[in-house]
Amino acid sequence: MENKTTAEIDFDTWSEVARSDPEAFESMRLAAIEAVIESAPEGNRERLRRLQWRIDQERRLARTPMAACLRISRMMWRAVLGPGGLNDRFVELQTRFNGHAGEQDVDAPVAAQVLAFARTRE
Repeated sequence: MENKTTAEIDFDTWSEVARSDPEAFESMRLAAIEAVIESAPEGNRERLRRLQWRIDQERRLARTPMAACLRISRMMWRAVLGPGGLNDRFVELQTRFNGHAGEQDVDAPVAAQVLAFARTRE
């Protein structure tokens, strides 16, 4: 197989390498991950390396590739919906933006004054 950058390799190529040469696939995978981390702003790289370490540990602890996928999926959902997750941050931002100190009832109707503007013709 010819040498290509990770951006030029499509799914079929990656899949074929994974089947035919698992060691080469692992090298490609690690290179692709490192390239993404290195392309991130410098202030984010350490956090991304820590996240990748956690992902690698989930993969290592799983018995099968499907189990690894499920473990990583659960990890991502916890980051979104779990305590202190992305969803909580959105609620916090919305609460601060609206100037409320406590929890905001997102289903409560919002009162607004509708202004009538005179129509102008150009």
